[in-house]
Amino acid sequence: MALLRKLNTRAKSEINTGFGVNTADYGGRFINKDGKANLEKRGVSFLERTSWFHTMLDMSRWKFLLTILIVYILVNIVFAIVYYLIGVQHLAGMNTNSELEKFGEAFFFSTQTYTTVGYGRVSPTGFLSSAVAAFEALLGLLSFALATGLMYARFSRPTAYIKFSENAVIAPFKDGIALMLRIVPFKNTSLTDVEAKITLGLVTEEDGRNTNRFYSLELEYSTVNTLPLSWTIVHPITENSPLYDFTKEDFASCRGELFVFIKAFDDMYSNTVVTRSSYTFGEIVYGAKFNPMYHRSAEASSTVLDIQKLNSFTSYDLSDRMIVTSKAAEN
Repeated sequence: MALLRKLNTRAKSEINTGFGVNTADYGGRFINKDGKANLEKRGVSFLERTSWFHTMLDMSRWKFLLTILIVYILVNIVFAIVYYLIGVQHLAGMNTNSELEKFGEAFFFSTQTYTTVGYGRVSPTGFLSSAVAAFEALLGLLSFALATGLMYARFSRPTAYIKFSENAVIAPFKDGIALMLRIVPFKNTSLTDVEAKITLGLVTEEDGRNTNRFYSLELEYSTVNTLPLSWTIVHPITENSPLYDFTKEDFASCRGELFVFIKAFDDMYSNTVVTRSSYTFGEIVYGAKFNPMYHRSAEASSTVLDIQKLNSFTSYDLSDRMIVTSKAAEN
């Protein structure tokens, strides 16, 4: 209750975050590290709750290519079985005897028909085999049009190529301390008008029950004109901060989570891009400073940005800073 009283007097909570207030209804974190909501939807069928377009756009590159390959092989296996059941004697040009070779010829004839290559050595004879081949050719045209559209959509989709540091830190800042996290663009993009917003979700006790409360954290700078290098986002922990008077033990014992939202304008896409991530209190390192990520090149002709150092930090003793902060509060 002492913690709740401090929060009530020094910070104004938000109620329009989109997250509920009853902690018993939530499991784990609110937002995953990749920025997706930590939700499992039920009450509708799998096909009804799944947008295949968004799924294909969102999956990793190797999964996308593997999915296309698997679908391609399965479709041709199905048509090869159909041709085999109709009778390979209705496929002119086959010079095989064993059943396995016949099925193989039917499979490769299917791939040639599906891709509309049509080498001509094997061709359908009879109405049924010709009708199946015509339908497969149509299906192949539609399938490749769909695959091409998906590949173009993945390639052209506006994406914020920004990495977040794995940890946030409580670090010395001016005469006190501050919450800091770091982001960096990792591709050859040009981001301008970059805006950051951090919301704190905290579990507090009200009237004998746990409640989710949310606070918008004030930042030293909430926007930057451009983002060619890394950006350390800073929330000064002052008397108006909901994290004021939080100790290392408070971060270890309290349930809390930071929601980080980044919005920027990408010159290449000529569009706004967004990304998000989150940090639980267990991912906040109390008493640490981020190490520099960039330095002058050996020839002193350019700046070297070492993205591998995004989460590089050094431990720091904050005891003297806490004393300074306390004295400033008393004055």
